[in-house]
Amino acid sequence: MKHVLRFANLSLLILFPLAWFAPLLRAGVLPIFGLSEISIISGLQSLWTTDVALALLVTFLAIFAPYVKVIGIALVQFGLMRRRVVPALELLGKLAMGDVFLIALYIVLVKGAGYVTVEAGWGLYLFTGCILGSLAISYLTRRR
Repeated sequence: MKHVLRFANLSLLILFPLAWFAPLLRAGVLPIFGLSEISIISGLQSLWTTDVALALLVTFLAIFAPYVKVIGIALVQFGLMRRRVVPALELLGKLAMGDVFLIALYIVLVKGAGYVTVEAGWGLYLFTGCILGSLAISYLTRRR
């Protein structure tokens, strides 16, 4: 079981960057005008030009928090860091989960507008799966 947890955690080091570039959603004005794919990275690029403070917050929550958490859990799993830090690392994972809820909220709000078409992309499911997998791995690591 120990090796499975290690492998699952280390696989997130590859899956998270993939999720950052994967299409989270497709959006456009009415379906007849076509839909643009939006990823975490493309969304961040847009944010950096309009709202730097929000871009910093989203960059921390979507990129740094989950990645630092995975690295921290790996250090704990390989005995290079004390287990006492796992609750702090779990907090990072919960902060990253906030991004998923915000994206889902935006999809619901925009769909309610009527003139805009929004479809969830496979990247949203991948990013959500990475976050939930990371939460489960840290929980199981803490229990061991």
